[in-house]
Amino acid sequence: MTGLHCLVTGATGYIGGRLVPELLAAGHRVRCLARSPEKLRDHPWAGRVEVARGDATDAESVGAALRGIDVAYYLVHALGGGSGFEERDRRAARIFAEQARAAGVRRIVYLGGLTPAGIPVPELSPHLRSRAEVGEIFLACEVPATVLRAAVIIGSGSASFEMLRYLTERLPVMVTPSWVGTRVQPIAVRDVLRYLVGSATMPPEADRAFDIGGPDVITYEEMMRRYAAVARLPRRRILRVPMLTPRLSSIWIGLITPVPRALARPLAESLRHEVVCHEHDIARYVPDPPGAPIGFDQALTLALQRVREAKVTTRWSSAALPGAPSDPLPTDPDWAGGSLYTDLRALTVDASPAALWKVVEGIGGENGWYSFPLAWAVRGWLDRLVGGVGIRRGRRDAARLRVGDSLDFWRVEEIEPGRLLRLRAEMRLPGLAWLEMYAEPAPDPQPGAQPAPQNGTPTAAQSRARYRQRALFHPHGLLGHLYWWAVSPFHAVVFGGMARNIALAAQRLDGSDPASVRPVPAEVPDDSPPTPTRP
Repeated sequence: MTGLHCLVTGATGYIGGRLVPELLAAGHRVRCLARSPEKLRDHPWAGRVEVARGDATDAESVGAALRGIDVAYYLVHALGGGSGFEERDRRAARIFAEQARAAGVRRIVYLGGLTPAGIPVPELSPHLRSRAEVGEIFLACEVPATVLRAAVIIGSGSASFEMLRYLTERLPVMVTPSWVGTRVQPIAVRDVLRYLVGSATMPPEADRAFDIGGPDVITYEEMMRRYAAVARLPRRRILRVPMLTPRLSSIWIGLITPVPRALARPLAESLRHEVVCHEHDIARYVPDPPGAPIGFDQALTLALQRVREAKVTTRWSSAALPGAPSDPLPTDPDWAGGSLYTDLRALTVDASPAALWKVVEGIGGENGWYSFPLAWAVRGWLDRLVGGVGIRRGRRDAARLRVGDSLDFWRVEEIEPGRLLRLRAEMRLPGLAWLEMYAEPAPDPQPGAQPAPQNGTPTAAQSRARYRQRALFHPHGLLGHLYWWAVSPFHAVVFGGMARNIALAAQRLDGSDPASVRPVPAEVPDDSPPTPTRP
């Protein structure tokens, strides 16, 4: 059976963003349910899918999205969701199951976590306990369900892979918690996707959970040693200490890797118990092709190749972490009477708008933020200390951005290729913050100047660009106001230096004289694009 109509929830996340093109390649039609559909618009497959706006906890929007659907993929989970996340997971799963039954959906497919044998569900970590409960909710409903249970997923950009990579690469000698001796059964993300796609065509009587894993059962310590071998690093020395609790482990992981504490803790907790597959019954319904399941070393090789070739299609940070601000930049009428602090900068640059845009779109990650690196690094460390994402998330792609991408401790909220990049801060702040960067043709300095000649050679004015930068902050309470006034003395160095250095980088890229950067009035002109309204 082919040509099914599939609904994918969590399409802005790591697995969901990779599953959609696989379903399309298999000949299925796809609809995505997303709270912010605009986050999907820049994906290569965006024009081939339907997108429904909605939230997993809103029965009406879920019901509307499920109408006419044959197979519904549930890839939503409040990983690191703070207090109350188990109840939110439970409520969302029940709503989804009820609405799927009412809509006549043929099958629900859920990707959960592999649970240790012999451990009662109430004694599991909150993360594994919640995933197990969601699976039970789907298996108890009237709609046939496939519940896939996986342990550590290895693929470029996965949280487990990033944690393994950074721990191994940065620490030649490691003092590690005792859970590095726990046996786990990792699985390559390619096999996870193969099982997810194959689950769509299971017969109605297949209404059960399946353990899925790769061919290797190894300890986390061996995983680090084998990563070092595959990555051609010197042999790592690993020293275990028994006193590192999951909480202390999450702090330790947060200091060494880009994975923030909110995400590191459930990952560490899930490694306390042995998680090994007890059956491979999935092969009766989704047969293994030659060379599958993929072995651990090959999965590492494939993931590292993707990283080195800058072909990471989705990352663990694709979905915003719980607690991160998500409000869009407000319109002026909505915020009339409220406080909205701004810092404005503008420069005329003797470089083409295209060169300026290339610098703007390449900001962050390995390229940094073009001013006072120590200040950015300190701000990132302070954010990590209070449980934030810090500045080490980097970029998904070294040269290109799309709406929804994480960018260090920012997220891309809007992008107009060649003109505008708007970032929303996801650091811990007493308020909401945005940073806008514009690359535009410079206005003609001489009224009545002649247009470009017919042969297409640009005039001096047309070869110049104008760079505009706007930082905005909406404070929450007195603490928010105090925060702005405490940091505003540093803006001339941080934001002013950033604007100048971006302009200089564009001129170097275009081969222009770096000494010709000129400040212009920093007012945002009347022809600026209107800021987006609330959805």
